[in-house]
Amino acid sequence: MHSVIFSNIENSAFGSAIAGSEWMFPAIETIHVFAIVTVIGTIAIMDLRLLGLASRGRTVQAVERDTVPLTWIGFALAVITGILLFVSKATSYMANPYFLWKMGLMLLAGVNMALFHRVLSKDIAQWDAPGATAPAAAKIAGLLSLALWIVIPFCGRAIGFTLGVYY
Repeated sequence: MHSVIFSNIENSAFGSAIAGSEWMFPAIETIHVFAIVTVIGTIAIMDLRLLGLASRGRTVQAVERDTVPLTWIGFALAVITGILLFVSKATSYMANPYFLWKMGLMLLAGVNMALFHRVLSKDIAQWDAPGATAPAAAKIAGLLSLALWIVIPFCGRAIGFTLGVYY
């Protein structure tokens, strides 16, 4: 059942056009990489600030204000381009464990981010008081986020190198 769905996606006119084009897949992949670099870069800046390892001269609120909009723009672009890449080889991606790991880790990163923004950052103004630091839970969220966003692109690169192995 699922393999039929993914096969239909891949064999659609849209999926076939991307897969069959000499320039579409590489162009989309290039934009995808730039989007991911934006996401990881902005997340790393925020996470390193939470850990007290970077931007210590700036408030956590200022770093968050400056990075979060760029993170969302990069993430939206990464999702759009990721879907476009997926439709070109849907059955291969669904058979690839690195793709499945990447999706699972991205879900975990999203849950971590949601918990941070919905629960932990409610008292963010207090973290910027003289002598104050982010609470341990926020630092753990930042460390987990950094770790996830190091492993996620590894899985992404591994997908490209193993597509022929798994399908």
